[in-house]
Amino acid sequence: MVLTVQNVTKSFPGAEGDVPVLRGVSLSLDRGETLALTGESGSGKSTLLHLIGGLDRVDSGSITVGGREITTMNDADRAALRRSDVGVIFQQFNLIPSLTVEANIAFQARLAGAFDADHAVRLSKALGLSEHLTKYPEALSGGQQQRVAIARTLTARPKLVLADEPTGNLDEATASEVLGQMLRLVRETGAALLMVTHSSSVARRMERHVHLSQGHVV
Repeated sequence: MVLTVQNVTKSFPGAEGDVPVLRGVSLSLDRGETLALTGESGSGKSTLLHLIGGLDRVDSGSITVGGREITTMNDADRAALRRSDVGVIFQQFNLIPSLTVEANIAFQARLAGAFDADHAVRLSKALGLSEHLTKYPEALSGGQQQRVAIARTLTARPKLVLADEPTGNLDEATASEVLGQMLRLVRETGAALLMVTHSSSVARRMERHVHLSQGHVV
């Protein structure tokens, strides 16, 4: 399994004490699988994604990525895991405005010491970015910026891709096109994909679907 989440709990401080967000969540994801994570606002979707990505710590339970237990890692080891094995695609793109498209695409892979120029060229071509490599993010449309974010993540060849509403800022037609390209490229690279989405149509395009409600998988 690329990802194993076992009985994970997480609470956050509130005015009257700790507020439980995740209450014993378990799921798994194998190489090449795609999984949609849905749930109402406040159900813990983004919290779970952040825990899996090592951006926060669990209260209890365990998370294993690529055979490595991340819940016992220190901050430096979790950051190294994100560079090498886990790619994150955000709704807000998070491109570096002072870097060209080409440099943005290469950024994460270079940090991981895994940059492959030929692989980056193939991804750029597949995502329709070949003519935009010398431009800066501000010159691109929202759909083009999200394609750059996808290319940046996949250029590093992660074992696991985490996507948090990656097409939420795009119009319906552009979102459908970008999602299709992302799913195809994830399959080709053999990565596993866990996507948080509020869209039932997006969830239907994933191979599996998990719903969170009141901190539980239902």
